[in-house]
Amino acid sequence: MPVEEFVAGWISGALGLVLGHPFDTVKVRLQTQTTYRGIIDCMVKTYRHESLLGFFKGMSFPIASIAMVNSVLFGVYSNTLLALTATSHQERRAQPPSYIHVFTAGCTGGFVQVYCLAPFDLIKVRLQNQTEPRARPPGSPPPRYRGPVHCAVSIFQEEGPRGLFRGAWALTLRDTPTLGIYFVTYEWLCRQSTRDGQDPSPATVLVAGGFAGIASWAVATPLDVIKSRLQMAGLKRRAYRGVLDCMVSSARQEGLGVFFRGLTINSARAFPVNAVTFLSYEYLLRSWG
Repeated sequence: MPVEEFVAGWISGALGLVLGHPFDTVKVRLQTQTTYRGIIDCMVKTYRHESLLGFFKGMSFPIASIAMVNSVLFGVYSNTLLALTATSHQERRAQPPSYIHVFTAGCTGGFVQVYCLAPFDLIKVRLQNQTEPRARPPGSPPPRYRGPVHCAVSIFQEEGPRGLFRGAWALTLRDTPTLGIYFVTYEWLCRQSTRDGQDPSPATVLVAGGFAGIASWAVATPLDVIKSRLQMAGLKRRAYRGVLDCMVSSARQEGLGVFFRGLTINSARAFPVNAVTFLSYEYLLRSWG
């Protein structure tokens, strides 16, 4: 099994994470809290209350963990295509795989990465929802979690081992088909702008990666909202009986628009993050090939 795809996926995932984490913090807060009137209001309140560092809460942990998950995604995707088509990454421009194979490989990568991602994503979401200022006034209560390790230990002690996988089913439903769409969109856009047998230009990779990110998040956002709410439910002691119950309860209380909360910020984040992710991934594999 070629390992270059895993290494390239890790590095490209880390670069995309650093670029996109401030957007992700705003998105998570909009989805799980009702104190903000919109994106700008959330950004202004976060900056005033927590300074610029508030946008980067929970990032140190994902740098290693989420980047590793991205490594699993790209590595499984590429090696699934290798199993389906018997072509390496370097050979796929001359012998492009069918879109069915691309979609299948993307879905496989999405499904496998979920069970690596779920505990890390839960910890990230819990830390991002801590709105305490960095410099606390004397006598004010400390944050619930002192950091990612303390967060993980606290969840394990209070909610049990299953607590670390809270929202994993919603994450599976979100990522499995969405990542199939993600890779199909990227491949289709690259092929439309590239002559047969040639590698896409850096500009093509940037545009295709960016629009692939937007397309996938447009599909993923409703389940992303449900996933975030299920992850925060343990902290708020709110009992959802599952994905469907969370969907029905959210729709009844806040209307159907709740399922698209965070879509704008997701799209704004998706283009630059996925453009950089694909560009660095393709560049690394070409330089090593």
